[in-house]
Amino acid sequence: MAYLAVVLLVLCSCGARRTVSPEYRSFPQVQVPGMYTTREEVVDYVAAHFWDAYFAQSGVTDSAAVLGVRKAEVEQALANYIELQDNLPLATARKNMKGLFAKVEACQQADTGSLFYLRFTEMVEKYLYDPNSPLRNEDLFLPFVEELAECPFTDTLMRTGYRYMAAMCALNPAGSPAPDFRFKDISGRIHSLYGTKGEYTMLFFSNPGCDACKVMIEDIDSCPSVSKAIADGRVALVNIYIDQEIDKWREYEPTYPRSWITGYDWLYVIRDEQIYDVRAIPSLYLLDSEKKIIMKDAPTERVLHYLDGKLLENQ
Repeated sequence: MAYLAVVLLVLCSCGARRTVSPEYRSFPQVQVPGMYTTREEVVDYVAAHFWDAYFAQSGVTDSAAVLGVRKAEVEQALANYIELQDNLPLATARKNMKGLFAKVEACQQADTGSLFYLRFTEMVEKYLYDPNSPLRNEDLFLPFVEELAECPFTDTLMRTGYRYMAAMCALNPAGSPAPDFRFKDISGRIHSLYGTKGEYTMLFFSNPGCDACKVMIEDIDSCPSVSKAIADGRVALVNIYIDQEIDKWREYEPTYPRSWITGYDWLYVIRDEQIYDVRAIPSLYLLDSEKKIIMKDAPTERVLHYLDGKLLENQ
């Protein structure tokens, strides 16, 4: 990805740091040993050692800084780090996330009165779990929140909530079979998720008239390779309404693209039995030809980028 090249260029640069206020330090760059020469080796090394130099130094944590580095700079570093992990095998990325938590915990242990643990874990939750985050990724957040739920530095009253988050992140992970369900179309005909065919399935949970849903529909429609693959049947887009205002859905249904498979869960299985954790609308899943989950509640841009590449590969 282009952004990855930029990230690596910035991280591996040995140029002079920009000047900052004396009370704060810059986020330290990763210095890659000369023995690592291939792109894959560099990415693996940077992803594994991204935070080493940051945690090697102390610094104040207040409203403006986290461990001596300005908060905005730490947030940008965290965003870069998440993007790096997205390019690694999931098992490796999860190991790195667990290692990051261990560093956070050790840092707090060294100064138990610091606000560092609270501030840093809030940032990770914001970027990886908030439904509005363009970098959200429950598969990456899972190893972090599992540790967060049991760590002695976590407020006792918050542990139950974190345990629930961990359970939801563990639901339908990447690589697992997507739960099947039945739904009705506007004519009352019954379909099932597994009855749809395609090299890929985009499972889209939407509400009629929802502004964010309209934006997602426009984004999908404006991606030529994906919209063509939907029209040609290579990609099945299953658009499902899971709430109770069926009359409102019926009125709105004709506005959805006709190449989509649109219906509603008349049994409310998805919502009531929580076979999918639909935390916010819209929510988008990507499945393979066998209905195994590739991406769970993923940002639209990430899904479209992945599909665009795969569809071009398989032409």
